Amino acid sequence: MGLFDQLHRDWQELLFDQRDLLSCIESKIDPNNIAPAYENILAAYKLAPSKITVVIIGQDPYPTPGYAHGLAFSVDKKIEPLPASLRNILKEVASDCGSELATDGDLHRWADQGVFLLNRVLTTTPGTSLAHEKIGWQSFTQRSAQILGALGSVGIFWGKKADELSQYFAPALTIRSVHPSPLSVYRGFYGSQPFSTANELLKQAGKEPISW
Repeated sequence: MGLFDQLHRDWQELLFDQRDLLSCIESKIDPNNIAPAYENILAAYKLAPSKITVVIIGQDPYPTPGYAHGLAFSVDKKIEPLPASLRNILKEVASDCGSELATDGDLHRWADQGVFLLNRVLTTTPGTSLAHEKIGWQSFTQRSAQILGALGSVGIFWGKKADELSQYFAPALTIRSVHPSPLSVYRGFYGSQPFSTANELLKQAGKEPISW
């Protein structure tokens, strides 16, 4: 199944103008040597646009073999130890929401509630970060962000790369901080309360809050 055909039907309609770009990107990647696995590259896009209420922007997939599975920051349930940024995210969830610290890093539990976990670049070569930074993914994900912002989604942007897409979201629905990496987490990520803030914005809009 080609990449465009992996999109939810509603995404296919909204991103029809990106079909040729996806075909071009597909010609530049090796489906047998890629992260995430070929069938998971567009996993985030299995969610219908109308179901999306919160967007979280990441950078690129984890290069460690077996880690990336198509949702930004997320890893399979069996992955231990968790990547450092994801571990910091889950710590902030527990602190912000007064909940127990999650025991696994599979964020499908968020996606199932309407959280769109989008990397700026959707593939890489196993073992190499940003290997596919210059094959066209940013144009595709930029167009996706434009659509989601126009639909009134809450946008959460961590770090400069993510913040490049904040311009497409309503300022009142935009949540920003530094990236949750170990290099910056103590410079404004911890204590930033993005999850409770997002839920408050959802409630104000008459939408269901997320069980983070």
